[in-house]
Amino acid sequence: MRRSDKEITDKRAIEDIILRSKVCKLAMCEENMPYIVPLCFGFKNNTLYFHSVPKGKKFEILKKNPNVCFEFEISTQVVKSAKACKWGMKYRSVIGFGKASFISDDDLKRQAFDIIMNQYADGSFIYEEALLKSVVIIKVEIRSMTGKQSEI
Repeated sequence: MRRSDKEITDKRAIEDIILRSKVCKLAMCEENMPYIVPLCFGFKNNTLYFHSVPKGKKFEILKKNPNVCFEFEISTQVVKSAKACKWGMKYRSVIGFGKASFISDDDLKRQAFDIIMNQYADGSFIYEEALLKSVVIIKVEIRSMTGKQSEI
């Protein structure tokens, strides 16, 4: 990281950013062209979980190339200045890399759905069998991640 003064090195602080986030931006690469999508997600034990239908661009890219990059951000705030190009941004963010795989087993899907749902709400959930049969879970094992913050 170029600006070590902005780096977040504490793993708990990095995980706190992830747990407080509402959206994960997942980046993939199809041949030499990047593709990024904002997704609902779950996070547990250094692993990200997403649900998807087993078709479409995201699914097809990940079947060919499971390497991904992801990004989270919280506490964003524009900092204005009287001078043009002197504006700034307060934020806390995480960027990381991982490898995606697909979960198709229904019991493992239920566990992953619980992790995803608990990102947004507390409680226990019941999943219809038709839903479980119609989706796959994308599991991203995190290989590395870094945190960054700017308080201007």
